[in-house]
Order: sequence, then C-alpha cells, then structure tokens
Amino acid sequence: WEREARPCGLLKQTALNKIPGRFQLHQEALPYLPVPPLQQTLDRYLLALQPIVSPEELSHTQKLVAEFRKPGGVGERLQKGLERRAKKTENWLSDWWLKTAYLEYRLPVVVHSSPGVVLPKQDFLDRQGQLRFAAKLIEGILDFKTMIDNETLPVEYMGGKPLCMNQYYQILSSCRIPGPKRDSIVNYAKGKKQSRHITVVHNFQFFELDVYNSDGSPLTADQLFIQLEKIWNTSLQTNKEPIGILTTNHRNSWAKAYNNLLKDKTNKESVRAIEKSICTVCLDAPMPRVSEDIYKSRVAAQMLHGGGSRLNSGNRWFDKTLQFIIAEDGSCGLVYEHAPSEGPPIVALLDHIVEFTKKPEVGKSSTVPLPMPKKLRFNITPEIKNDIEQAKQNLNIMVEDLDIKVMVFHQFGKGFPKSEKISPDAFIQLALQLAYYRMYGHACATYESASLRMFRLGRTDTIRSTSVASLKFVQSMDSPDKSDQEKAELLRRATQAHREYTDMAIRGNAIDRHLLGLKLQAIEDLVSIPELFMDTAYAVAMHFNLSTSQVPAKTDCVMCFGPVVPDGYGVCYNPMEEHINFAISAFNSCADTNAARMAHYLEKALLDMRILLQAAPKSKL
Repeated sequence: WEREARPCGLLKQTALNKIPGRFQLHQEALPYLPVPPLQQTLDRYLLALQPIVSPEELSHTQKLVAEFRKPGGVGERLQKGLERRAKKTENWLSDWWLKTAYLEYRLPVVVHSSPGVVLPKQDFLDRQGQLRFAAKLIEGILDFKTMIDNETLPVEYMGGKPLCMNQYYQILSSCRIPGPKRDSIVNYAKGKKQSRHITVVHNFQFFELDVYNSDGSPLTADQLFIQLEKIWNTSLQTNKEPIGILTTNHRNSWAKAYNNLLKDKTNKESVRAIEKSICTVCLDAPMPRVSEDIYKSRVAAQMLHGGGSRLNSGNRWFDKTLQFIIAEDGSCGLVYEHAPSEGPPIVALLDHIVEFTKKPEVGKSSTVPLPMPKKLRFNITPEIKNDIEQAKQNLNIMVEDLDIKVMVFHQFGKGFPKSEKISPDAFIQLALQLAYYRMYGHACATYESASLRMFRLGRTDTIRSTSVASLKFVQSMDSPDKSDQEKAELLRRATQAHREYTDMAIRGNAIDRHLLGLKLQAIEDLVSIPELFMDTAYAVAMHFNLSTSQVPAKTDCVMCFGPVVPDGYGVCYNPMEEHINFAISAFNSCADTNAARMAHYLEKALLDMRILLQAAPKSKL
C-alpha cells in the first residue's frame, strides 16, 4: 500500500506506456505539504487551549511549552527531524496518518470509523424496482470508473487552486485486510490483473458479477438487470450463515478469524473475489416500517451498521472500500471504509451516479446470453460458526448503543448566512458551539475536518472550532447585560475567526497534524515522549466531544458517522440552498449525551442566531 500510494504506481506501466499520464503530470505539479514553523504552532496551541481548560491547567502547560520551545531543546530537535522527513518523502504526514488514524486503530470499522450516506428514498416498492435501480446505479459506477481509468476526471479546485486527485484512484477495486496489530489495504485498480467484477450480496450470500463484456465494454443496465435477477433467484434461502458479520468485529478478533477462515481453499478464493471486486452492491431486505419523522434516522443506522444480525448487517463486507446499499422498500445509500479516502471524493462519485441514474436508456443491449454470476461458497467449520456468533453478539451491542438522529433543518439554508456575508460553514459551526454551551454550560474541544488536498497526497487537518472568540459569543448570547448590537458584533467576530482558522488549515498551517508529527517523530527517534504530550491539557484538547464535518453535495443527501469519544457527538451536515441536512450521533451508554436533544438545541441556536442578525443593524466590521 505504501508503495501503491506513489503516483507513479497509478499508471499502467506497459512497455508502450512510458509517457506520463495526465494524472501523474497533474500530481507532480502540486506543492508538497509544508511543516509549519514550530513557534507558530506552539503559540496557536496555547490559544486553542484557552477556551477549553482551566487557568491552572493552562499555566502548567505554558511552562511545558516554554521548556519544549527552548533554543537547542527537544522541540527544535524533533522539528528538524520532521523537516528532514518532509525533504525525503512525497508527503511527510500521509503514511503516518494512514497508520495512526486508520490502519492501527483497533475498534471495529462499523460505527467507529466507516461513514454512511443516506440517499433520498427511491419510489420503487418491489424487487423489480429494486433491481432496475441497482442495475442503473452499477452502470453509473462503471461510467465513473471509465473516467478514472482513462484519467479524464475533471480536476477539482478550491479557491482557484488545483486539488490532489489521488483519493479517486484509491476508492474502487480496493479493500482493507485485517492484521493482528495493523491492517493493510490492497488495491486492484491498476496493473494487468485489473478487477472486472463487482460483489453482489443478497440474503447474506455473496456473488461475483462480471460487469464487462468480452470486448471490454461495460454491461448495460438491461444486461445488469438480467444478471441481478439470476442472483436474486438463486439466493432465496434466508437461513444462510452471515459470513459478512465477521467484518464488524474488533480488528484483532477479526484478524484471528480471518486467518482461520482463509485456511480453507474455497473460503480463500471467495474472500479474494470480494477483496478484488470493484465495489459491493448490497440488495437489502426491506427496512422495518417506521413513522415518517424517524424514517431518515433509521436509514442512517441501516447505512452505518445494517440494523443488527437479524436485519441486514450480514449483508455487508465492511472492509470493502465502497458498498452501495439498496433495500426493497426504496431506502438506499452507501457505507465506505474510511482509510483510502475522505468524504468529498465519495460524494462526487455519488453525485455523478445519481445524475446518471436520471438519464434515459440509450442504444440497444446486446442479446448475447450472459454467463451465470458466480456464487461465492464458504465452508463453515464449528470454529468459524463460533466466530460468527461472537461477532453477532458484539455487533448487536453496538447497534443498541448507537443513538442517531437525522434532522432536516427547513427554516433556511446556506442562502441566509451568505446574505449576511457570513461563511455558511462558520455560521453552522458557531450554532453548534452555542447549542453545546447551552446544554452543558461550558465549551469543549471541537474537531472539524479541513481538506489538505491542495498538497500532494494531502488528507485532512483539524479546524478547532472552539476559539476565544466563539466562547465570548456563546457566553454573551443569553446574558442580559449585553445589547443585541454587541452580541451580533461578537457573532460576526467569531465567524470571522473561524474563517481565518479554516484558511490557515487548508494552507497546511493548522496545529493538530504538526503536533502529532512531533510526537510520532519522538517515537521514531526512540526518545522519551516529551512532557508536553503527557500533559492533562493535551488529553483534554484531543478529547473531541464534538467531532464534525461539512460534506456538501449536489444530491439532497447526508453523510453520517459515529462519535469519536464515548461521551461525544458525531455531527455531519450538508448545507443546501434552502435547507440543511444534519446527522447527529451519540452513544446510548453515555447518560449525558442525547442526539435528539442536541438536534433540538442546534435548531434553536440556528434560529436565535438568525433573529439576532436580523434585529441588529449591519455592523461596521
């Protein structure tokens, strides 16, 4: 995988093709991720701590920072190590980040790492409609894959700067492989043995479906529909062992079970077929009927975990990078394994597919009879059956523990903050700060992901939305001794501060990845971990009670993910012109958090902030 991540590995290296492709030329023109100046990061770290730790803790940390930043001291030594690393790698952070954030993370990928996406409900009501839609969706995926394979994907821009497109080349034909201490990723998108099939799962049974004709042209929706019907008709039994449930377990347990599973030749071939496939399409049983107001929240849960071992959780292979989910009742969406990619490339693929499914059929389909899709067989030993039972129990506990609420905020969309010349993202983040402060009476460490794709192989850094300015605003909001004019002024200042932090982050000047780099550099140099990182304040700063992400899409969808700490919230949102889609998650096992309550406070905060801005005349700011 590490070797795969180099752009040169992304070209079909045949004797004829020594000419660098468009993709490689584009990548090589991108700047390298900088290592920020040490003193700047340390100053900004102390600023970031101000609103979230006590004055005593802060003064203790100030001493540690003073020690760390001494000329010729520990900080300088580690900084030089990072700068050397930056000179000899394509991106000083990307391998480290992949390992620490994803591959070495041992909690299940389900809920804890893999995000889901809820798509608008489709209007089919039966198997026929489900399979027609699935066929069209697969055709759309293959259409997008053609652009990736031919390197004709339009380059994306942010603020006029071209972005790294590498993640697009990692999301298809890839899969995560469990390991006892660290997982790995395999990618079959390139080279001679390129994937030609997708995996289809129905009633917990896996099929290998070849999606290309012998001449290399992709199957049409009509052909795919015929193939999906064959799959459906040969997987009607509902009593099969849910082998896919194994992928929901703790990574170490799954690694053990995986090695055990692969001892059998048939099982090994079946697992390899899943791993090599372009993506997975899950044909789900209908969701249990629920009232309109909780419907979307239930779909979000279906996308994240499948609803438990009795519902659709066995109809997945959670290590697969991309799994599209289509249920018989019209509920649909996807879940993706987070290691290869962030949300935006996934959503861009989704937007493309959704647009594609709206297009009418073109041309006539070939009448050549197609081979029967291959059923993937598994030999279940008593030991494997035991692993499945274990995984079922653990999964069902997780399913019961996840508290998730999808809220469609209808009162206004991004149009309103724009009309006030305020960044919609800053406005929403500030509303989250206000909601949290009203609920708990204090601010908390808040994580918002910022894209580093301006740089080669860039992933993310952290926008710390809790600032001195945001705390001043939320404290003033319900205080009787401040005028509306003053409050509106503080609101504008806080959104401005957020805008500035965001700009700093996307330019590679945030503090979180730099601090992580310094810490990992110490570990790599086999020196003792600096006290700065053993400090209570550092632990508080890294305990993100609010883990948030804006994932905008053209499609009226919403992404969702679990909290990153036991007593926290996961908040994802898609701001549309006239409304905002939110997905808020929490754990039932924490008495202090509640997704519906957070949604209620968030709605009130957004409305109160609008009233405030409308009441106060525009400032001179």
